[in-house]
Amino acid sequence: MNSDCDGGATVIPGLPNDVAAWILSKVPYSHHARLKSTCKSWKLLLSSRSFLNSLNKRNHLLCIFPQDPSIASPFLFDPNALAWCPLPPMPCNPQVYGLCNFAAVPLGPHLYVLGGSLFDTRSFPIDRPSPSSATFRFNFHDFSWEPRAPMLTPRGSFACAVVQGRILVAGGGSRHTMFGAAGTRIRSVEQYEVGRDRWVAMDPLPGFRAGCVGFVGGKGREFWVVGGYGASRTISGVFPVDEYYRDAVVMGVEGGAWREVGDVWRDGERVRVGKIVVVDDDGCPTLFMLDGNEILRYDMSSNRWLYESRVPKKAPYNSSFGFVVLAGELYVVTHFCVAIFSETRRSRLQKRVGTLFIQIYDPKNKKWRSLLSKSPFDYPIDISSAVLSSICL
Repeated sequence: MNSDCDGGATVIPGLPNDVAAWILSKVPYSHHARLKSTCKSWKLLLSSRSFLNSLNKRNHLLCIFPQDPSIASPFLFDPNALAWCPLPPMPCNPQVYGLCNFAAVPLGPHLYVLGGSLFDTRSFPIDRPSPSSATFRFNFHDFSWEPRAPMLTPRGSFACAVVQGRILVAGGGSRHTMFGAAGTRIRSVEQYEVGRDRWVAMDPLPGFRAGCVGFVGGKGREFWVVGGYGASRTISGVFPVDEYYRDAVVMGVEGGAWREVGDVWRDGERVRVGKIVVVDDDGCPTLFMLDGNEILRYDMSSNRWLYESRVPKKAPYNSSFGFVVLAGELYVVTHFCVAIFSETRRSRLQKRVGTLFIQIYDPKNKKWRSLLSKSPFDYPIDISSAVLSSICL
């Protein structure tokens, strides 16, 4: 292992730098930010590209965006070390606020944040959300955010997938978490070429679709877009209600026409798609959906969702679930705050402590386990609307 230290500086006195670098590579990535302040040689080593590449993707981390990442710092969570690491906030635009419904996409040693829905003080009316086309990339080498080329069409609540070093996005609109309905819908499809830092338009979806889920199937040759909502209707001519799709559409990743797949739900089964994650097992993706307290698995041969398992414990304190895949396992995440009282001679103090409770399901062994960790969020967060992503370093 090469140790990139300036001027041959000693990393650990009494040890060759290669041996010292090997020792530090065994430290979980979630602790690296604190180790960088030890000395200059450690900071240079831990920030080098060769050192990050030497980790050999041993660190499976969960990235949590509790709310607008330009205001509140996202956090990395290491479930093996039960350690947290804050990321710096995204570059802030003082004219927009309330970013949500964006996509966080891991690709190599980077984490991309795409689009979303936000409020713009320059728009009218000021309380109407607008879609965003912004693209940011977090560089784990420099531990900083970098602006990238914006999408051709602003969008939030869209389908997204990574294939062969490219990012595909489809559909979306301006829906915001503060509003249960309304918002625009689009049908445009784009792909991001990472090496050239540019977005290229592709054939649009057959119809307007937002709130959909995307994944790559067909051994990496097909881009699937499932569920979502398109048209809307009103109740009593006042309250908007979405009309949800029950089908899927598929396109080849190299382009071409879209083809429609029949309904994946029968009449009366469910109104809308739940939280969907994709487990990639040697190029063969398997879809899992969290529907209430049940986990369903998608069977492509029958085009149906089949019962897989049930979450052992319901979300406590009327909180909600988040759903993400990490290292081939399904993480059902919930967050809640507990008030702890401490008494002194003169007063009684109350302190809120955040707790992250994760129930983990192994699809291969059909077994559950759980873990509990104190979180850095001492305020209630809606984990169902928070953006969760996983990355391997």
